[in-house]
Amino acid sequence: DCMSEDNTSGVKTPVWYWIVAVLAVLWNGFGAFDYYMTQSRNADYLAAFTPEQLAYFTSFPTWFSAVWALSVFGALLGSLLLLLRNGLAIPVFILATLCYAIALVYNFGLSGGMEIMGVAGVITSLVIGLILIGLLILARWGKARGILT
Repeated sequence: DCMSEDNTSGVKTPVWYWIVAVLAVLWNGFGAFDYYMTQSRNADYLAAFTPEQLAYFTSFPTWFSAVWALSVFGALLGSLLLLLRNGLAIPVFILATLCYAIALVYNFGLSGGMEIMGVAGVITSLVIGLILIGLLILARWGKARGILT
């Protein structure tokens, strides 16, 4: 019946929930990997970027790097909390989403990121934001139905 029952609470968790949670961990794990590779200035990883993009990425102020870290690692932690069916996923996703919104405003409104990353960069960033909001909605849905405790 596409549901799995938790032995302790008796709440049925849809199989699709587990699939989405695992995909969220993988997706946000890549975000954390991207952050690490960019911040550690891994030459092989950064070889795909133009010199202008590299200069842009390496010019981020420290506060921005911290906001970016809170966003990506918060999203990864929130995804892991979804897998653990832990209600702390909600405040963690709220923090990650707020930090991501701050990063978007800085990237595309204050620092010229649109000129550097182009339309594809804007679209990619918006998709990432929508996925993050979707995961927050999923966490709230799971909490309301007793899937998250």
